[in-house]
Parts: sequence; C-alpha cells; structure tokens
Amino acid sequence: MMLDLLLDANAWAALVTLTALEVVLGIDNLVFISILTTRLDEKRSKQARAIGLSLAFIFRILLLASLSWLIGLTQPVFEVRSLAFSWRDIILIAGGLFLIAKATREIHGEVEAEEQDEPPAATQNKALTAVIVQLAVIDLVFSIDSIITAIGLVDQLEIMIAAISIAMIVMYFASGPVGDFIKAHPTTKMLALSFLVLIGAALLADGFHFHIPRGYIYSAMAFAAIVETFNVLARRNRRRKAGR
Repeated sequence: MMLDLLLDANAWAALVTLTALEVVLGIDNLVFISILTTRLDEKRSKQARAIGLSLAFIFRILLLASLSWLIGLTQPVFEVRSLAFSWRDIILIAGGLFLIAKATREIHGEVEAEEQDEPPAATQNKALTAVIVQLAVIDLVFSIDSIITAIGLVDQLEIMIAAISIAMIVMYFASGPVGDFIKAHPTTKMLALSFLVLIGAALLADGFHFHIPRGYIYSAMAFAAIVETFNVLARRNRRRKAGR
C-alpha cells in the first residue's frame, strides 16, 4: 500500500496540494504564536513556540486517529430559527470570540502601555504558563478546522499525516524569524493583532454558516504585510541618512 502511494503521481500531487494548504491555514496559528511570545524573553519564547507547534501537531494527529469522532462534530446538535449548529460550529464560534477578545485586549495594552522594566523570572514563568494554555486552546480550534478541510481534499490517511508533518516543520522554522521581526518592529505587531481580529471574525462567521473565502483574508493580509515591509524599509533608510 505504501509503495503504491510512493509510485502514484496523483498521491504526490495530493501531498503537494495539501501541504501547501496546511501551510497557508497554519498562518493563523503562526501569527497567534508570534503575538503571544513577544512578551517573553528569548529563551521562553523559543520554548513557547516549540510547545505551541508541538501541541498543534499532536492535536492534528489525534484528530486524524479519531476520524469517526471528528466527522461526528459536523452533525447538528441543536437548531435556532432553522439554523442548525454542530459541535464544530460551536468550537469555531468560541474560538473566534476568544481570538477577537485576545487581540482586542492586546491592542488596548499596546496603546495604553508605558515603558516597563524587564519582568522578573517568576513573572516570566507565569507568563509562559499562560501562553501555553492559550496556545493549547487556539491550537485545538485551528486543528479541527484544518483537519476537516484536509478530509474534504484527501482520503488517504498517510498523505494527510505526511502533509501535516511537513507543514509543521515549515511553521517551526518560520516561527522564530516571524516572532523576532514582530518583536523588533512594534508597528508590525499592531498589524498582526489586526489580522487576529480578522481571523477571529472569519471563524465566527464560519460558525454561523456564513463562509468568508480565506483567499480574501489572506490577500488582504499579504497586501498589508507588503505595505508594512515598505514602511519598515523606509524608516530604516531614514535612520541611516540621519546618522550620517
């Protein structure tokens, strides 16, 4: 069976397609991890990123191992005015509200924040624990959404596991540079928080059966990221000229 898959061109095409999709869907997870780890020191940031992505991988594999239970999450459990809600819808609504609330709180903190000294190690340890708990919650939400999407594209379990593994490796190596860039450029953090509000709104809409194509969201994110990159380069050039 495995040899047949390795020699099957369609299986390779499915692997590439699903891997690309998982990487794109993982952008949401990556942005959230990067935002949460900006308040931690370098050592704890690396720990939080590693734990967060490990949890995301574990949740996805566990969900793949329990496909019958996962498919059951899409079955309606109650109706409100002819609108049926499944456990998946409820999880997406809760996850969307959590993301919006978290991002709004972080934006408020950034706007109102004053200069603070480096927090002591005990405070950093508590912050690390809080970050891991929040990552576990949102990893579960993103994992359910990701795996249900994968099931709709591919029916071979081996391909799904391989695609998820490759996507997690890509996200792991990308998480460090993304987190460092956001920490080094405060304006990009505000932009990333705005992305989280947008992603939370999309999850909330999906929960109410109003699907917003992810292509629109990611296109807006990419455009805003490109504009912000030009702003960062422009500020850097101005500093260089001022230093001459």
